[in-house]
Amino acid sequence: MVFITHVWSRQAETATPEPVRWLRYLLLVTALGTSNPAAADNGFAIRSAELTLRDMVYHLDARIDYRLSREAVNAVKNGVPLIIALDIRVDRKRVWWLDKELATLTQNYLLLYHALTEKYVIHNLNSGIQENYSNLDTALWSLGQVNDLPLIDANLLEPGAEYGIDLRARLDIESLPAPMRPLAYISSDWQLQSDWYSWSLAR
Repeated sequence: MVFITHVWSRQAETATPEPVRWLRYLLLVTALGTSNPAAADNGFAIRSAELTLRDMVYHLDARIDYRLSREAVNAVKNGVPLIIALDIRVDRKRVWWLDKELATLTQNYLLLYHALTEKYVIHNLNSGIQENYSNLDTALWSLGQVNDLPLIDANLLEPGAEYGIDLRARLDIESLPAPMRPLAYISSDWQLQSDWYSWSLAR
């Protein structure tokens, strides 16, 4: 069975700017206020998702739209690393009982900006794969193309049984620098996550 668990990369720690930069950014955001008239245009949305069986392992393919708020974009450009998480649940459907949880998985991606190279970086914290992009829009588009992600071994699914798959994308607020979290908890500009996208799988 292929499990993807929450992993924190040491690179994320070493890429963190100095505390003074956090304080400067926090003061800037506070001065601008937390109200954003374009908030309705922000957020994450899962457009499609499916599982494909290859070599007795189910792989996930999904298309996700990532639209960061102005505050999140400014944070990235000021050197704040963001972690975007994909939460995946697999449950066995049961008629007379509650559904049985089979697996919960989290795939984590680190998004950061390198000022010296003027490149945006997407670092898969689970696999270690890192890619660079010339602009933020391209980086977010690429992040939204989930292809061939190993999810679960088919041998662990019972023939004839039905399973439910749930997928959600979210900004991991807990991974933000400590000085930023109080503002993120109360500001809708930082509450960036999709609805759960659900579908069924018959073995």
